[in-house]
Amino acid sequence: MRAASVSDFRELARRRLPNIFFEYIDGGSYAEVTLGRNVADLEAIALRQRVMRDMRALDMSVETLGQALAMPVGLAPVGMAGMYARRGEVQAARAAAAAGAPFCLSTVSVCSVEEVARGARPPWFQLYMLKDRGYMTELLGRAKAAGCPVLVFTVDLPVPGSRYRDIRSGFTGASGVAGAARQALDGLAHPAWMWDVWANGRPHSLGNVEGALAQKGRRVTDFLGWVARNFDRSVTWADLDWVRQTWDGPIVVKGVLDVEDAREAVRCGAQGVVVSNHGGRQLDGVKSSVAALPRIADAVGGELEVFMDGGVRSGLDVLKAAALGARACFVGRAWAWSLGAGGEAGVAQMLSILRSELAVAMILTGCRTMKDAGRELLDLD
Repeated sequence: MRAASVSDFRELARRRLPNIFFEYIDGGSYAEVTLGRNVADLEAIALRQRVMRDMRALDMSVETLGQALAMPVGLAPVGMAGMYARRGEVQAARAAAAAGAPFCLSTVSVCSVEEVARGARPPWFQLYMLKDRGYMTELLGRAKAAGCPVLVFTVDLPVPGSRYRDIRSGFTGASGVAGAARQALDGLAHPAWMWDVWANGRPHSLGNVEGALAQKGRRVTDFLGWVARNFDRSVTWADLDWVRQTWDGPIVVKGVLDVEDAREAVRCGAQGVVVSNHGGRQLDGVKSSVAALPRIADAVGGELEVFMDGGVRSGLDVLKAAALGARACFVGRAWAWSLGAGGEAGVAQMLSILRSELAVAMILTGCRTMKDAGRELLDLD
């Protein structure tokens, strides 16, 4: 099967990856209502087709937070991507750099921030707030020393959402000998993955937080239990001041769905927000990211950068989000699927597909540059 779309990469990843890792990428929380809304609401938005517009010159580039992007797309933070392909975060970061797209590294990545910065270029760094503030200070210092240009502070995970697929697959809650045996059989059923990742992709740990863990040499899935127990549900907007004491670069607050929260981000001095419901993996039943986007962009778009993630599956979706006020979109599952399907080459191909689809959408809506992207591109009747 040759991938022609993001959905094709999903199917290829499903075939290649052990079930526990595919379901971890693919699933959402509870009944996955919000996960479905993210995709369906973008699909329901109609573009306004325009013709005979002389579209020979096309400029997809955008500038944001002091960086030039070749197109308004970045790779969102995805946990444990190093279990989808050998040293997966490094491979994805290289593909993103070649495409002129930012790569955001998760706190709970397999590859450390230092490894990714050496192997590709300094990534944007995503921060989860853990209870051990001393270690958080150390981690922020490491990200700064590695040259990370932007900090993405994720605020919608004070406690992990309940993800039924992970329980059913044995990713969570399957400890001991029985759990290890089940995971081993799952891996043995996928020999290409076993050779690429299990045999040659070690170490299998969470490189950014390993120093804070008392347990060494455990399965990578065991580390997540420690992380979940150490998420800090006491975090408030005042903690953004604490972050600023250590981090003097741009801060983007990720996980905003409400206009008042977006205004709080402005008051606290953030340089950007990501309109996001964590890909439908946290509070199920909330609105889609794209449904929340216009009001937030209208309220604070003149004061900070507004990004969006959640449900983006094509270049058409990227243009729709831009028309509703997003400076750029971040894709998560799209790059995780393509990494799981084909490593760095898969991620590069996925980004090329998005770029080609965005070009078609711009040409057939008469949008010559991303600066021209506004609500006039949409058929809202």
